[in-house]
Amino acid sequence: MKSLLPRSMTLAALALWCSQAQAETLQTGKDVEAPTAKWEGVALGFEPPQPGLLGDMLGIRPILEDHGFHYNLGYLSQLSYNAGGGYNHDKQASYIDQFSLTFSQDLQALTGIPDAAIEGNIVNRNHDNNLTRDRLQDPRVGLTDLSQESFGGQSITRLGWLTFSRSFLEQRLQWRIGMMNKVQDFDQIIPCDFQTLTLCGGKSANSLTWYNWNVHYWGTTLQYKLTDGLTLKGGVMEQNPSAPSRSHAWSWSTKGSKGFLLPMELELKTHAVNQLPGVYNLGVLFTNARQSDLYEGVSGGPGASDPQGYRNHDRTWFLYTGFNQQVTRHADDVNRGLSVFYSLGLGDQRSNYLHWSTSTGIRYRGLFDARPDDWLGLGVSVVKLSDRYKDNQRYLNQMSGISDYHDPNYRPVPGHSVTAELYYRVNVTPWLQLQPGLQYWHHPAGVSETQDAWVTALKTVVTF
Repeated sequence: MKSLLPRSMTLAALALWCSQAQAETLQTGKDVEAPTAKWEGVALGFEPPQPGLLGDMLGIRPILEDHGFHYNLGYLSQLSYNAGGGYNHDKQASYIDQFSLTFSQDLQALTGIPDAAIEGNIVNRNHDNNLTRDRLQDPRVGLTDLSQESFGGQSITRLGWLTFSRSFLEQRLQWRIGMMNKVQDFDQIIPCDFQTLTLCGGKSANSLTWYNWNVHYWGTTLQYKLTDGLTLKGGVMEQNPSAPSRSHAWSWSTKGSKGFLLPMELELKTHAVNQLPGVYNLGVLFTNARQSDLYEGVSGGPGASDPQGYRNHDRTWFLYTGFNQQVTRHADDVNRGLSVFYSLGLGDQRSNYLHWSTSTGIRYRGLFDARPDDWLGLGVSVVKLSDRYKDNQRYLNQMSGISDYHDPNYRPVPGHSVTAELYYRVNVTPWLQLQPGLQYWHHPAGVSETQDAWVTALKTVVTF
């Protein structure tokens, strides 16, 4: 389903992107005093790249890096099992996986252009197994969450992005252009480590007008450092509903574009709270691409019975914000400790059935001395459905004369949904992570008639 596309990046791949695209090295020093330390996000969930399973690949990797080519090749799988409850009580274990290659080629040595680079991403996704669609929620309403956030609806290999970037003004201004994705620049203060979608990263994808990670669209962006910690970001991108389709996987075409997106974001990296690293953002996304109203017709009444159909809007918006803050640190290791996060997305409920969504939670890196690189995570998210979407569902029931929820032609009227997840990630080796988890679903898809559900999960990450 195009509206809820996966956000998944392995933490190693995301850390690689941060270190290269943002030109800010992720530091791992253990004994640096916080007041003078360079900002780094290890304790916030952004792990630096670790040695991979294939090591130096018989000396090939060092040769490539000496010539400015850096890459991360990773594998991710997500398994979910409906242990109890949900819309369909039949048991099912749903499994998906993906391979991802994220790379950059330094061009400065070849061209003399400051910090010039070509950046790319290719993702291979497999299996159309979606526990949320098949078991957890009522299929007569739209999705509000995914038990497996990496589900993409199809087995496919596609280009996530291919862009050129460079810097100006002594690295204070960064410019990027090409077939891009929002994760290269926007809403990247919270990592994607939870397996449920609404706890994975920020909320800007809930705008339903741009798409996550492995989907590309043309655009250009600028980032300007107002201060060492405060960055203003902006851009112009195409709004293309065809971008997630199979035909667009490797396409350079803008066929299907409906308009353009104008994102703007302020991002603050700071040590203001107990001299520990934190990152905060506030963003807004406008689009002039035509969006259909969820209830109102062209003539002003309900669109379902309007001869001219539903009204269209040429200007819609989405607001997002959040923070990710370390609040405690281990006595002898700044990268061990507790962090808290919060995110909020607010949509134009005339055209977006996800009116608002919010998430909060905690992470703890290195809870046990014997396991300093393991992670514990606990999060809760809430999604509130649009009033116009609900009005339209009620009106469709009124038109059909159906009031029985159990009638297959009945249109459920959703309110809000709540999902929670607890996970523990075991760093078995620097290149292998196993993350068992437990999910709780209250009112799946916002339908109160659907029984609350329990889901067991297992996420596996391999870095090559």
